[in-house]
Amino acid sequence: MSRLVKGYAALEDGVLMLIFASTLGLAVMQILLRNFFDIGLIWLESYLRMQVLWLAMLVATREGEHIRIDLLARFIQGKLIRYFDGAVAGFSVLVCGAATYACITLVQFEMEDNLMAFGPVPIWMCQLILPFGFGVMTLRFAERARRVIFKVAL
Repeated sequence: MSRLVKGYAALEDGVLMLIFASTLGLAVMQILLRNFFDIGLIWLESYLRMQVLWLAMLVATREGEHIRIDLLARFIQGKLIRYFDGAVAGFSVLVCGAATYACITLVQFEMEDNLMAFGPVPIWMCQLILPFGFGVMTLRFAERARRVIFKVAL
């Protein structure tokens, strides 16, 4: 199982690096085209926005890379911190699960509308990262809650 997790982490790192490098390269290319040749690719802004969305969702799904408001955790001491962490992880599972369901519904509606994002690419294909990202976050928070409840090392 450990090799599978390490393999997934390496794949995730590779995809993140590829998206980041292509986003940066395409943005620089667009700037150069506009400033030096007075031309630009009209579809590129929409494409770059989608790439930033994918990049943000993939980074957000990484373990511990999400925004965490832990003001109360600073005041909780001893064994209570474990219960607090479990409650936060459980609540996060519910929120991310609801967001996953809502994003699946959004993608289904966009499939019915069949609108295009840029070129021949439909909007729903660009939005697939939303249910995927929230689904991964749901699973990661569920795993964190399981570790807290069964006192497995975090």
